[in-house]
Amino acid sequence: MPRPSRPEIETEIADSAAALFARQGFAHTSLQQIADAVGYSKAGLLHHFPSKDAIYQAAVAAARDYAQAIHDRVEALPVGSSRDRAVLEAALDFTLARPGVSTLVDSLTSDDKLGDLVDIGTVSLAAFGIDPATVDEARIIRVTSATAGLKAAAMMSLQAKMAQQWRGHILDAAMGALGYS
Repeated sequence: MPRPSRPEIETEIADSAAALFARQGFAHTSLQQIADAVGYSKAGLLHHFPSKDAIYQAAVAAARDYAQAIHDRVEALPVGSSRDRAVLEAALDFTLARPGVSTLVDSLTSDDKLGDLVDIGTVSLAAFGIDPATVDEARIIRVTSATAGLKAAAMMSLQAKMAQQWRGHILDAAMGALGYS
């Protein structure tokens, strides 16, 4: 098996760290805990990132970039079931590929870092065609329920090693939460 590339290693580090940040908060996660989670020494970790904050920023950047990419991909589609399904499919793919970063975005546990995560949430809502200042509350609740359920089911599918087998069911359930049959 070929050695992982530097970007692959850094993706693994950022994703594992993001899961720790989501669970414990930024302030309560140490570099040593991150190193232990990825199987590197602290020095090896610092070879890839100069600080814990740099790791956090890499995780946030991955989430922000992906949220923006989803938004850009669906922006031209009219608001409705086709657009919603495209956003949900992309969100599911991201959650399966980057479970730690996906969990971090939903955690909102780190008050000193909350602004970064709120911005990502705003872009994510915009992908569904939602302006939080003007949309009806029922739509925001449906989208929040659909995406939260999708992410929870995706995490369960990863633990059960059934991600591809459950993919269609997860998407159908999320669409159902949005009110589509």
